[in-house]
Amino acid sequence: MAIAEDKSRRNKRKTREPEGETKPAFSDAVNLVLASDEEEGGDDHQDADTDNEAEDFPEIDTGSDSGVRSEESEEEEEEEDEGSDESEDEDEDENTDGSDSAVHVFPKATSTVSNITGRPKRVYPEIEPDYDSDSSTEDDPNRIGNVPLHWYDDLPHIGYDISGKRVLRPAKGDELDKFLETMEDPASWTSAFDKNMQTDKPLSAEELDIIRRLRLGENPDAGYDPYEPTVEWFTGKGKEEVMPLSAAPEPKRRWLPSKWEKQKIMKIVRAIRQGRIVGSKPKTADNMAQFYAIWNEPTSAQPPPLPAPKRPPPTHAESYNPPEEYLPTEAERNEWHNTEPEDRERDFIPQKYSALRLVPGHDQFIKERFSRQLDLYLAPRVQRKKLNIDPNSLLPKLPSPSSLRPFPTYQSLKVMHSGSRVRCVSVSPDGAWVASGDEGGIVYLWEVIVGREVKRWTLDSKIGAIEWCPRTDVSYFVASVEDKLHFIVPPNLPSAILLSTQNALTPATLPPPTASPIKWASTSRVEDGVILTITLPATSGPPKQITWHRRGDYLASVSSSESQVWIHQVSRRHSQAPFKKIKGTIQLVLFHPVKPHFFVATQRYVRLYDLMQQKLIKTLMPGIKWISSMDIHPSGDHIIVGGYDRKLCWFDLELSEKPYKVLTIVTFAFRYHSRAIRSLHFHPTYPLFRLFFGRCRVYNDLMTDPLIVPLKILRGHDVSDGLGVLQAKWVNKQPWLVSAGADGKVVVWCSS
Repeated sequence: MAIAEDKSRRNKRKTREPEGETKPAFSDAVNLVLASDEEEGGDDHQDADTDNEAEDFPEIDTGSDSGVRSEESEEEEEEEDEGSDESEDEDEDENTDGSDSAVHVFPKATSTVSNITGRPKRVYPEIEPDYDSDSSTEDDPNRIGNVPLHWYDDLPHIGYDISGKRVLRPAKGDELDKFLETMEDPASWTSAFDKNMQTDKPLSAEELDIIRRLRLGENPDAGYDPYEPTVEWFTGKGKEEVMPLSAAPEPKRRWLPSKWEKQKIMKIVRAIRQGRIVGSKPKTADNMAQFYAIWNEPTSAQPPPLPAPKRPPPTHAESYNPPEEYLPTEAERNEWHNTEPEDRERDFIPQKYSALRLVPGHDQFIKERFSRQLDLYLAPRVQRKKLNIDPNSLLPKLPSPSSLRPFPTYQSLKVMHSGSRVRCVSVSPDGAWVASGDEGGIVYLWEVIVGREVKRWTLDSKIGAIEWCPRTDVSYFVASVEDKLHFIVPPNLPSAILLSTQNALTPATLPPPTASPIKWASTSRVEDGVILTITLPATSGPPKQITWHRRGDYLASVSSSESQVWIHQVSRRHSQAPFKKIKGTIQLVLFHPVKPHFFVATQRYVRLYDLMQQKLIKTLMPGIKWISSMDIHPSGDHIIVGGYDRKLCWFDLELSEKPYKVLTIVTFAFRYHSRAIRSLHFHPTYPLFRLFFGRCRVYNDLMTDPLIVPLKILRGHDVSDGLGVLQAKWVNKQPWLVSAGADGKVVVWCSS
């Protein structure tokens, strides 16, 4: 009922209104002509029947609160909806007529004459947003909102649509698929990647033209003329502003004199009359101050010189009647006279007088004045800033040794050799046995845990080096004597390991012999354990070092007399000399634990060779006068080199050829080592390495540089003939250390 009554009221109001158009009063007052729909670029889709109708504010329906609507009102609404649908269809038909116009980036502008200024102006039509021109009106199927898309990286979908269903991730090809797509479709480059949908969307011709103009720094509107004449809107005759900026009434203070200013002026006038305020007389050229350039040089841009240093104030020693403690003795007087003038602490000797009138004239007065003038004339004016630095802050912050456990701390057991220096020692791969050799030609085999001697071998001459084979399926070690290398098998081995060891050293089918000065022979001392012997050239001398490859098939030996390097292969019984001629005297050699590289240390340099390509990779320059020991980290990235001049250098093979750490190590060596460094050894599993009498633990974080921390000094060997510890080796799988010294002792150090 309420809707029906509202409709009847509208019809009555329409009948009362005249059919002719009425002109608004505001436009008559200001002589303003409103632009038509064509001038304003309006939309042609509006219904022509509704142009002349004023839209009334709907009245409140009191019956709508009940929520019950009559059937008549529902039918009337359905009829109105049908009528509106028909009008929209007609508008669409009208719009299709102008679809044949040319495509432009921006809508075309119409030129019209303004009724206000009388000048032509450009009027743009209202923008009708559609899917080709503006993507903001498109219906985005992914409705996750402002959510980081990387949350969906590990999921098969990329979001959810408006109904809550998953939007699956589109399939992506690799770089080859993208290349083939660009070759098959030449227009594939005209697309942009949509992060929300994870797909490529093609760009229209208008959008490509806008992108091209933006890249060239042009205006995106193709019809824009940057050189069109300026329209003077508010300047010129007849264009002045008529309306004031503000309609507020003018205040009285703009035309009434100020009483406060009147009092202030009268006060100044009275002071002038009384003579308390006197005006300044104009300056003339006669009474103005005159300045002259003394040196006739332009001013310098350099900072002004520093003030001359002041003499220090006199002390009690310079008094004519100083205290007794300032008076020197006869010995101090003689020492002062015998000292050079430049080295004297004072330029005078304190003297005591009973009265000031008895003080004679200063005999060095003229000389001191002359020296003072020279200091002021020749002394450089340099300002030095004193830095207040705490010495403790310059030292590196090292962790406490208790937090770096385990490491060797005490002497567990000791094995004595009868009156000979123990020059070499080696630990088995399983960490259960130790082989040590002395200068008397005796090789001891004993257990690490209890120190019980298992067997003793007596060879021809002093032992030069001993080294266990790193393989775990066999058990034997190599001892060097004069020009021979003896392969010794320990007793009491399990049958499987013994059989594997015999097959490795004395196989049933021997390889054919080669023409080489090195002789391989199976000895007859099998019952003693010496199962194989390598005979080196007679002129080579006793080998001073033996080192194994990590696989246990190759070993290298360095001879002492000719500094010749030999590489031996056990499986083929073949020996070769990799270097025909090398600069310098070879001291040590090492195999790289991971790569096919070979380290050769001469007296001053360490050269790194590639065995596969047979070429020199780099030369390390430690700066040591005489290299004595060298070892490489199990990772293969770091190497340490020690010398007889008590220096140790740390190299990072991925960095420069110069040492990575020198000064810290040198300070450590000089502080704790009074003799040469003779042994260096990295622990195979723990972050420890052995440095003569000291221990250091190396920890390496990805965010921090490697650091060497001294842990403990182990003292258990006696110095004999200027020699202390000759060699030391770590026990595998345990933080234990075995050291051999010139006093004939082999000591095992264990962790607490």
